[in-house]
Amino acid sequence: MDIDAVEPRKVHVIQGEFYVTDEPDLVLTTILGSCVAACMRDPVAGVGGMNHFLLPGDDLRQGEGGLRYGVQAMELLVNGLLRRGARRDRLEAKLFGGGRLIDGLTDVGDQNAAFAERFLRDEGVQFTGGSLRGDRARRVQFWPVSGRARQICLAPSEATVFAIERQRRPAPKDAGGSLELF
Repeated sequence: MDIDAVEPRKVHVIQGEFYVTDEPDLVLTTILGSCVAACMRDPVAGVGGMNHFLLPGDDLRQGEGGLRYGVQAMELLVNGLLRRGARRDRLEAKLFGGGRLIDGLTDVGDQNAAFAERFLRDEGVQFTGGSLRGDRARRVQFWPVSGRARQICLAPSEATVFAIERQRRPAPKDAGGSLELF
């Protein structure tokens, strides 16, 4: 067995969570649709982290639900990094997500993306890349100590579901009126 082929340790960050680490071999992962994940690090302190938020809001609710909001998720990520030795003036960030996956509804993804961009600008955090908006969900991997990030775009699920539905045959007109529940 090739020792270099060993899988890195992974931590999956879900909606309403954040994670901060200084472990060089750890990779943070998440899956995003309209949600946004900020991947931040201090390259000098060798510490980084990721958050995952559902809504941009300035709603500072207490309890678990508050982390669903960008304003709290971003502040908690920054404060977590500062507690681990990062300095605000050295922070750099990559932003991912904010997709518009369903036409005809409010574009929450764009609101999330705009909030995250504004937060970085207002806080003086250097924006170093990422991928925001679009019409695809994404799987994101982030190595917080090195700053390496990888994104895999997922197939548009809405189009796939509709294509499958169009291929189904309609029920026969003389179905007999029986109904089976299971």
